Amino acid sequence: MAIETKLAVILHADVVGSTALVQKDEHLSHTRMRAVFNEFAEVIARSGGTTHEIRGDALVAEFVRASDAAVAALEFQATNRANLAEISDEIRPELRIGIALGEVIIADATVTGTGVVLAQRLEQLAPPGGVCISAAIREAVPARLGLSFNDLGVQTLKGIELPQHAYHLAQQTAASTESSLAAQQDSAVSAPSILSVAVDAKESVRTRADNGRASIAVLPFNNMSGDPEQEYFSDGISEDIITELSRIPQFFVIARNTTFTYKGQAVDIPTVARDLGVSYVLEGSVRKAGNRVRVTGQLIDGVSGSHIWAERYDRELDDIFELQDEITRTVIGAIEPELTRAEWERAKSKPPEHRGAWDCLVQAIALVSEFSEESSEQALKLLEQAIELDNGYARAHAHLGWTTVWRAFQGWEEMGYAIETASAHAQRAIRLDSNESWAYLALQFVAIATNNAELIVATARKAVTLSPSFAYAHSLLGAGLGLTGNGAQGIASVEQAVRLSPRDIWREEFDLHRAMAEFQAGNYAGAEASADRASLPRPEHLTPHSVMTASRGHLGDAARCAEAVRRVMTAAPHFNLALANIMRFYAHDADHDRFMEGLRRAGIPDG
Repeated sequence: MAIETKLAVILHADVVGSTALVQKDEHLSHTRMRAVFNEFAEVIARSGGTTHEIRGDALVAEFVRASDAAVAALEFQATNRANLAEISDEIRPELRIGIALGEVIIADATVTGTGVVLAQRLEQLAPPGGVCISAAIREAVPARLGLSFNDLGVQTLKGIELPQHAYHLAQQTAASTESSLAAQQDSAVSAPSILSVAVDAKESVRTRADNGRASIAVLPFNNMSGDPEQEYFSDGISEDIITELSRIPQFFVIARNTTFTYKGQAVDIPTVARDLGVSYVLEGSVRKAGNRVRVTGQLIDGVSGSHIWAERYDRELDDIFELQDEITRTVIGAIEPELTRAEWERAKSKPPEHRGAWDCLVQAIALVSEFSEESSEQALKLLEQAIELDNGYARAHAHLGWTTVWRAFQGWEEMGYAIETASAHAQRAIRLDSNESWAYLALQFVAIATNNAELIVATARKAVTLSPSFAYAHSLLGAGLGLTGNGAQGIASVEQAVRLSPRDIWREEFDLHRAMAEFQAGNYAGAEASADRASLPRPEHLTPHSVMTASRGHLGDAARCAEAVRRVMTAAPHFNLALANIMRFYAHDADHDRFMEGLRRAGIPDG
């Protein structure tokens, strides 16, 4: 029997007065209750939920997003009211519904656990035809849905250890629309609080010196298939090996974005090792023919150029993930013999169940790295396809969440939608695999967007803890430290990112993250130089231009200020101080005020 434990949004529905209905007409009552639940299950499915149980007078369903559960519940209650109004007799099954976030245990088709109990207890607080939700669900439902919440206060619920804040949920009336719009920003700011169940805000990064850690670079495996369209396949093999090695604290692993700059080149291994500062280099090739794949790999001493280990694997494509695990496990054994099996098992991630989903993810990552609106939009479609193929693929959920909110920071998505989407998919990824670093980076972007200072740092620290050689995570930690008042520490973290991946394709963002930290630290010349470098690859990207302009404003050179203002207004013709105030980067008022003052001194218009 398959057993799964996870955090989930749970909906529990119960027929009001079912015993009394059955006493009036047993056969008709059961028939109508069954019809009601079947219709509700169809609504749940259309809303992205999964109905786990329909038993007698009760239904239990699971959702990824709180908003989907809320909309499904209200849609069904409205439909059921209309249906019951057409019945002339007394057999009219009304439902009460409770929605909660909590831990559940799923065994085959049965779901149990505190999440189910909490949803059931909340359901008992709802009036006939009503919906009652927990505070966590209230915080996660975006104001743009136009729902209203009747505060029931703190409730003591049977079987639940801690008192729970509860709310009645309803469609918003016209009279309350204006107040809802005023509260929309507050609702968005509160959204990450539901995410904190997966993040220990006080967790610190386990610091490790580079000394004593085996350093390795994994070069992109050569595609020997003769089919250019299979290039992503060989790239994916290399990337997954890098990812798995990066999860192991004993290894200092050069990031994929640097090693892939050697793709397609004839390289001298000792030269590569010297350039990247590593002791070992792993290279290999992939030859795919029909449903079989041959992977060869060799581990080379970066100083002497001698071979430490070499192997060839011939496998059916059906077991490609076990093949990748086997290669990684062998490399680990060759470099660090004392590594225990327990450490390996902790480091190993959960692969997708279907190769098709993995293919979509690999292609999506490549598209996002092209840094364009069109390519990242294509990446989103591929990530959605990956999830459709395998809804339990944690990495696909994490990348979808991160990519969506990243696009919002570029101005290519509406931020409210991005926050909701990223929050839902990042939470889903963490429930599926608590070691998925990209999910925590998606949460960090949500925290930055909602100015949640504690989570800005905590989420990035979590990502770095899980993957100590993840360069981009180190850089985002640097940005987070700078944005929350620790510029000096932020600079050091970005420097570590550069050390891990000196030729990273995300280097422009490393420069931007350093600029943010330098500005907070008061080093305006350093911030100006870093922001200037960050702005060069994509002149249309507003953020580096704004940091550069604020820095020049504090430096006071009138000619350079004028040139900075020209560049920022070219990138965003409608940019002004009022907009910059809304875009607020820095969590603390003093830092934000300095940033605004720099823009004003440089000559950015008021509004």
